[in-house]
Amino acid sequence: MGLFSSKVKLSSSGLFDGRTDWHCHILPGVDDGFGDMEDSLAALALMERAGYVSVWMTPHIMEDIPNSTAALRERFSELERSYAGGMKLRLASENMLDNLFLERLERGDLLPMDGNRLLVETSYFSPPVDMDGILAAIKAKGYFPLLAHPERYMYMDMKRYRQLKSDEVEFQLSIPALAGSYGPEVKLKAEKLLEAGMYECSGTDLHRISSFEHLLSAELKKKYIRSIP
Repeated sequence: MGLFSSKVKLSSSGLFDGRTDWHCHILPGVDDGFGDMEDSLAALALMERAGYVSVWMTPHIMEDIPNSTAALRERFSELERSYAGGMKLRLASENMLDNLFLERLERGDLLPMDGNRLLVETSYFSPPVDMDGILAAIKAKGYFPLLAHPERYMYMDMKRYRQLKSDEVEFQLSIPALAGSYGPEVKLKAEKLLEAGMYECSGTDLHRISSFEHLLSAELKKKYIRSIP
C-alpha cells in the first residue's frame, strides 16, 4: 500500500476500537446465523481482539422464524454463562415488519434496544403494506424504529430515504456493504447514505465467522472509515 493511498485495511484502521456492534446473528441456534455455541464464542473472541467492546445480539423474529422472547432470553443467558470475555453482551431482535410483528407490537412482546429502539427490517425487494402506518404505530407505542441495512432495500431511493429520516426513522449501516459484500449497487447506496450523514449506528450483520475474517481483510477509503457511526 502506497504512502498516499486513500484506502486502509480494516484490521489496522482502528475502526473497531471501542465500537458497539448494533446488529449481529451470533446468538447460536436460533435463526440463519450461528449454529452452535463454540462458533459463537470464537466469533466473540475475534471481535474482542479486533477492538469491539459491546455487541447486540439481534436474532430474527418473523413469520418464518417465530422466535419467542422467552426462548431468546433463555438462549442468551446460556451464551452469557459460557462467555468468558470482556465485551458487554446485550439482547434485542431484528423484527420483520409482518403480521407477526404487528401482533407482538400490540401485546408489547418485544426486545427493544437502549432508548426503546426497535431494530426493524422489510423484504429487500418490496415494502410491507402500509409501511408508514406500521412505523407510526411503532412510535405510538413509545418505541423508535431503527431500520436495519437500509442500503440493501432495492425498492428505496434517496427520496424515500429522506422521507423516512424526516419521519424520525433511524438508519443502521451494515459495514460489510461498504466492502462490497452485497454487490456494487448496495455498496454505492451505502456510500451515498454515509456521505449524506443518514446513519445513526452500524453493525456487522454477522452470520458466519468467516464473514468477519473477510471484513478484517477488506480495504475501505479513509473518508468512509472516519464517517462510520
